[in-house]
Amino acid sequence: MKQMRTAVFGASGYAGGELMRLLARHPLVQLGQVFAKSFAGSAISSVHAWDDEDAVFKEFSTAHAVDAEVCFLALPHGEAMEIAPMLLGQGKIVIDLGGDHRLKDRALFEKYYKKQQTSGAVLDEAVYGLPEWNSTAIRASRFVANPGCYATSAILALAPVLAEGLIEPDSIIIDSMSGVSGAGRKAAIEYSFSEVNENVKAYRIGDHQHIPEIETVLGEISEQEVKITFTPHLIPITRGIYSTTYATLSGAFSNSDVNEAFQKHYANKPFVRLPGSIPEVRRVTNTNFIDIYSTVLPERNQVIIISTLDNLVKGAAGQAVQNMNLVCGFPETEGLL
Repeated sequence: MKQMRTAVFGASGYAGGELMRLLARHPLVQLGQVFAKSFAGSAISSVHAWDDEDAVFKEFSTAHAVDAEVCFLALPHGEAMEIAPMLLGQGKIVIDLGGDHRLKDRALFEKYYKKQQTSGAVLDEAVYGLPEWNSTAIRASRFVANPGCYATSAILALAPVLAEGLIEPDSIIIDSMSGVSGAGRKAAIEYSFSEVNENVKAYRIGDHQHIPEIETVLGEISEQEVKITFTPHLIPITRGIYSTTYATLSGAFSNSDVNEAFQKHYANKPFVRLPGSIPEVRRVTNTNFIDIYSTVLPERNQVIIISTLDNLVKGAAGQAVQNMNLVCGFPETEGLL
């Protein structure tokens, strides 16, 4: 079987490096060009653990053709809008790991991302890449907007209970903790070792860009308006997201009712695990799994749902490869187990 050629834009970043690792070992694709503006000309091995010491990052130029059938955009917010329309015009399959094409509402995008949405008509073509809930549309697409890491942890945890009408859609509170790699590779004092080590800090309270993404997708899944209170926290680990969600039950539901909802929707989803004990970050690190656990507090009429995933794999590069597998007709788990 002929391998499909892939290219990675933004390959020097953490998500880009994870993509390269996954694509290099994927049996059905060939990792080709890897682009990185700030590291152009530098050896890949000077940035990532990489066996080929002669391989270097390239600088992308519109004057040169991209020799790939599938293009992954692991770029800072705002940059994929400049490249995606051109690649789609050349007939490429495009998977955008950034936030440029997750929100169809341009006003919402501009409010939370503080940038103008300039993709034009291709924005309407983007399919939200959450395989557990949108696989049919993903398989028929050629342009996938990969979900955000926090959004993945929250949406997968809440979608079954919202879809089954078990919780009040305006009662949701989400506390999420993320490793420092979620901030990307950019140099900043607040992400330095001395600032992060032995410390926990909330940030972007009430205006994080994943809030409208979570509310929009959960609203579409459950066919109702969903409102959340979301607070992200930075914790002193390299990778991993740990989300604890609280919601008011809409009736006298038990643990069995909640468990049945998760089993109904995730029993055949290969990367969703429903452990019988409280999840831990270390159980999902370097994997494409998300672990989800729930418990009902009948005396308070509440449910608590905990989810954990690796922000660089299931929250970024792994989910992007999972989406590529669906688009290209490969087995969904190929290269990810």
